[in-house]
Amino acid sequence: MGVSDKRFPRHVAIILDGNGRWAQQRGRERTYGHQVGAANVKNIVRAAGHMGIRCLTIYAFSTENWKRPAFEVNFLMHLFKNYLIGQLRELIADNVQVHIIGDTMELPSSLQEEIKVCEKDTANNDGLILNVAINYGGRMELVNAVRDISQKVAEGRMEADSVTEETITNHLYPSASSDVDLLIRTGGESRISNFLLWQVSYSELYFTPVLWPDFSSEELEKAVFWFTGRDRRFGGLTEASR
Repeated sequence: MGVSDKRFPRHVAIILDGNGRWAQQRGRERTYGHQVGAANVKNIVRAAGHMGIRCLTIYAFSTENWKRPAFEVNFLMHLFKNYLIGQLRELIADNVQVHIIGDTMELPSSLQEEIKVCEKDTANNDGLILNVAINYGGRMELVNAVRDISQKVAEGRMEADSVTEETITNHLYPSASSDVDLLIRTGGESRISNFLLWQVSYSELYFTPVLWPDFSSEELEKAVFWFTGRDRRFGGLTEASR
């Protein structure tokens, strides 16, 4: 794109929204939309890698999504497992390092096993870092961080006065703990839905009406191009804003 490194997003996060509506608009079941949406993940992961994005975090299943009908939840669990199995070879070939963030202990055991295999087999890849948030909630991530820090303070391994923002960051999921530069939400909604609450403090927020199955590599480029034109001040002033 001919954009300087300072203006290019290193960490991009995407809330994948609109699968169900996309299917319903075509007279199909919501599960069909999830299938097409999962196939699109492959396209966007590859596009992000080619663009030079360092880290991509996608919101696949939140802690609140368990409230959906049981058949849809079960379908999604099978879909996640089949995605990891089906895409592992390509992820390795594309030099993608995969991490699953969220409470994986609540997931089906067969999915947990595939997660372990995928993370292990891609651990030495040094290209794009792909974080897939499954059974993830931003508030719970912060609660867990506070619990870990409190435990260390109680055991005398850390002084309470020494706790800083960096301390909290260091107790989040390591692969997704860096600040998010650009948060994209597809599907037309304008909220962050409990996603990476700590990491998006200074993110640029890009909301698009495009439903996730239709979110192409061109749409990703459009979002990144929009980001490069933003005047990011982080609470201060830049030359452009003086």
